[in-house]
Amino acid sequence: MTTILHITDTHIVPEGALVSGRLDTADALERLVARINSIRDQIGAVDAVLVSGDLSDDGSAESYKRFKRLVAPLGLPIHVIPGNHDGRATLRAAFAEQFAPTGPLNWVRSIGDLHLIGLDTLVEGQGGGRLAPESLSFLSDALSQAEGAPVLLALHHQPFLCGIGFMDAIGLSNKNALSEIVAGYQGPLRLLCGHIHSTMISDVGGHIAISCPSPCSSFAFDCRPDAPRGYMHQEDGCLLHRWDGGFQTIRIGPVAGAGPFPFDDTP
Repeated sequence: MTTILHITDTHIVPEGALVSGRLDTADALERLVARINSIRDQIGAVDAVLVSGDLSDDGSAESYKRFKRLVAPLGLPIHVIPGNHDGRATLRAAFAEQFAPTGPLNWVRSIGDLHLIGLDTLVEGQGGGRLAPESLSFLSDALSQAEGAPVLLALHHQPFLCGIGFMDAIGLSNKNALSEIVAGYQGPLRLLCGHIHSTMISDVGGHIAISCPSPCSSFAFDCRPDAPRGYMHQEDGCLLHRWDGGFQTIRIGPVAGAGPFPFDDTP
């Protein structure tokens, strides 16, 4: 069994600041980490944490230091990729042990039975994302080297249309190029992303794609052409991806409900 905890879009800011003057994102992440640690005996061993972008809301060095302090209680290896709010240089400096000194922040890790691939979709100064030619080549090489083994492929921007107009406008611009590459992979593969602050399941190149919710806010699923552009002050949780001869994904909510209560088996 190989298990990856997937967190995304934490949007951490320096001490004393709020996102959009309203969201205490650090407090939300701290609560989620405590929630995860409270159920570690229930969910079993976790091998690593994947953070699929927007660790920071402003790309500042201070925000990355704060992020690392907040997730430290998990006591797990952390693997990160950039989102549109991150700064490539500051993220590279904060996680220098993970990245090459130059170029896109792409990487491959062998974790248990899995090949975990992280791709850099950041286009600095823009909300939307794109895979640079060298990132597409990196992915092709990484999948070739995986030789049919199970793969979790992570990127920040959603590689599918989500139906939320203002988010589709800043999604992954070269979805088709990604789809063509993953379509050729014959082994088990799941695509993982963040960006849309909600859980959705779609298909990309014949493989399942899953977006992870955000611990700090949500975007309403509103397909109307005149849908308001903005976020909901609604915290969500994270995902747990498990491989045991097949993939399984479990959502972990931000709070525990009351119970469990015994069933009433009275006829």
